[in-house]
Amino acid sequence: MANLKEIRNRITSVSSTMQITSAMKMVSAAKLKKAQDAITAMRPYANKLTELLQSLSATLDVDSGSVYSEQREVKKVLLVVITSNRGLCGAFNSNIIKAANHLINNDYSNAEVQIVAIGKKANDAFKKSGKLLANKSDIFDDLTFNNAADIAQSLMDLFVNHKADKIELVYNQFKNAATQIVMTEQFLPIVPPQADANVNLDYIFEPSKLEIVEALIPKSLKTQIYKAIRDSFAAEHGARMTAMHKATDNATELRDQLKLTYNKARQAAITNEILEIVGGAEALNN
Repeated sequence: MANLKEIRNRITSVSSTMQITSAMKMVSAAKLKKAQDAITAMRPYANKLTELLQSLSATLDVDSGSVYSEQREVKKVLLVVITSNRGLCGAFNSNIIKAANHLINNDYSNAEVQIVAIGKKANDAFKKSGKLLANKSDIFDDLTFNNAADIAQSLMDLFVNHKADKIELVYNQFKNAATQIVMTEQFLPIVPPQADANVNLDYIFEPSKLEIVEALIPKSLKTQIYKAIRDSFAAEHGARMTAMHKATDNATELRDQLKLTYNKARQAAITNEILEIVGGAEALNN
């Protein structure tokens, strides 16, 4: 059994760790509230914008001919892998990296794949693979729509210039603090919506439907990128809060076990000392 000093040192170490994980949990909980409010407020707008775009596109008599809708043979694939800049958030980052590797090794094994990393963990995972095209991890230093729009525009330019035939997003979608859903979402080319025979849009359009659609497509794509990054940002804090909560519980349990071990060792030491004193006294009496 370890001596009392070693056990005391371990109790002190575990207690310090517990305080750190508890503080990190509270910080993540505070950040989660702000991030959750942001993505919750944004989703209705993003969904309505997509719905409006699809409804208008479905009623056009001819193909809009948008450069972002061009279907090509998939020879060059660009994966936008969204992770966090920091760790200590459970399997949050590893799940995304695993999903990206699955796409590379299975779905696009016959294509040339490049990676745009949004998040230092994605950059670290792929920087030695030779597939990393760009690192946009600094977006989390100032997460605004304009900065996300700049990333979206660079992706759109790559597609238009035929440097990528298909672009997909891989990220964690925020569901709640304990649950994140790994999403693989096609960014470009835009999948043509299916016309719904039951849809009856009795509107007067000014300018024309085609002009509205062409104006909405870039805005919708930029909103899609911003929403994905916002989703990942909220999911990150949820995952970190859950991970730190579990770490705090584990540290508490370990500390309690060490205290019990310490008390048992202390009682055993006291008992040995008493036995030695009694034995010595009896020896003197004899």
